Amino acid sequence: MRGAVALCTGWALMAAGAGAGVAPGMSGPAAARRAEPAVDWRRVATEQDRVRLRGWRNAWMKGLEQARGGGFAKDIAALGNLGDADYSVAGPGLPDGDYRCRTIKMGTQGRATLTYVAYPFFRCRVSGQGAQLVKLDGLQRLAGQLYPDTDARSIFLGTLILGDELGSYPYGRDRARDMAGVVERVDEKRWRIVFPYPAYESVVDILELVSARG
Repeated sequence: MRGAVALCTGWALMAAGAGAGVAPGMSGPAAARRAEPAVDWRRVATEQDRVRLRGWRNAWMKGLEQARGGGFAKDIAALGNLGDADYSVAGPGLPDGDYRCRTIKMGTQGRATLTYVAYPFFRCRVSGQGAQLVKLDGLQRLAGQLYPDTDARSIFLGTLILGDELGSYPYGRDRARDMAGVVERVDEKRWRIVFPYPAYESVVDILELVSARG
């Protein structure tokens, strides 16, 4: 990938700077004057991702329809509140700590044959007072920033890490790697991130996160 891959630690530092309202590499009085409690995710998101996020519910409905039509109605029903686009509870913020996380893919963009795939649980971690999220294992991982939005949802902006790569592209560099999702809480210790129109395979991905603290 010829130098295009940045270390995950580098991404985390960049994301922390963005969350504080400070441009990467900026320091001193100018940085202090521009510091803010939190950055509006709309100022960070690419135009492509703003469009994807506006269409999150349409993607979900399309993915559900295709999955049910493909014979996976029972699997979808078994998801309960996790699979209900209209269900969430207040307080979407993710506390720091370790999580069990799995990805559920619904629908197809024509490059996959199955319309529903539920992967096993892997490990995710939230840090930085709920500001950073990384998926620690699996063939498809992610790293990125969590942004407050409303009392019912947050926004995730990050990048996809594949295979044995040791780091991630900076967000906004590669459209095929950029990830944008809507974060909602569905139970006391259970969250989901809905990724509409991901770059590969499915119409919508749901990342389920369950607190490892039990």
